[in-house]
Amino acid sequence: MKIRQFDLIVMLYIFGVMCSELMGSKTFLIAHFGQFQVSSSVAIFIMPLLFILPDVVVEVYGQSRAQSIVFSGLLSVALLVLFTAIVTHLSPTPRFASSEGAYDRVFGYSVRLAIASLSAFAVSELLDITVFSRLRLILKHRALWLRSLVANVLSQFTDSAIFLTLAFYSIHQGLGDNVVFLIGLLLPYWLLRCTLNVLETPLVYAGVWLLRQGADRSEEAMTDAR
Repeated sequence: MKIRQFDLIVMLYIFGVMCSELMGSKTFLIAHFGQFQVSSSVAIFIMPLLFILPDVVVEVYGQSRAQSIVFSGLLSVALLVLFTAIVTHLSPTPRFASSEGAYDRVFGYSVRLAIASLSAFAVSELLDITVFSRLRLILKHRALWLRSLVANVLSQFTDSAIFLTLAFYSIHQGLGDNVVFLIGLLLPYWLLRCTLNVLETPLVYAGVWLLRQGADRSEEAMTDAR
C-alpha cells in the first residue's frame, strides 16, 4: 500500500477536523493551583495540527491549494452536522431503544454550537492562510518557523474568540459580565494552544520536507512520461 505525500497531508487534516468535532466536547484537568483549575478540551492536541498543515501546503503548493483543503474540511463539518441532525431524529428500532439517549447525547449538535463551530473554523483557517501567505511574500520565503508561529497564534486566538463568544455569550447578562467570563475561558485555552504550537514547530519543517519530496517525484514522473 502506498499513499502519496499530498494525500497523506489531506488525510491528516480531515482526520483532525473530524476528531475535533466529534471528541472536542470532553475536557480534562491539566493542573490544580489551590482553588484555581486549569483545564482544556481534548481537541487541544489536534487543533495546532489544523493550523500547521495549511501552512505546509501553502509553502509547497501555494495559497489556492491550501484554501481548497480548508473548504473541503469546512464542507466535511457541515455535512457531519447535517447528517447527525438527521440520524439523531430517526426513531430507533426496539433493539437500539435502550441506548438511544446516550447516542443522541454523544452525537447530537445544538444549532448554536454548530454555527459557532463552523464560523470559527472558516474564519480562523482562512485567516491563517492569508497571514502566512503575506508573511511569505514579505520575508521572501525565509524564517518558516516565524511565519507559521505568527499566523497560528493570530488565527488560533480568532478561532477561540469566535467560538467561545458565539457559543457562550449570554444575552441575559451584561456586557461586562460576559467579557470577564469569556476572557477567563479564552486566555488560558489560547495560551495552551500557543504553547503546543511552539512545541510542534518541527512538524512544519517535517511536513514541508515531506511534501517537497512528493512534488519532486511528481515532476520527475511527468518528465519521464513526456
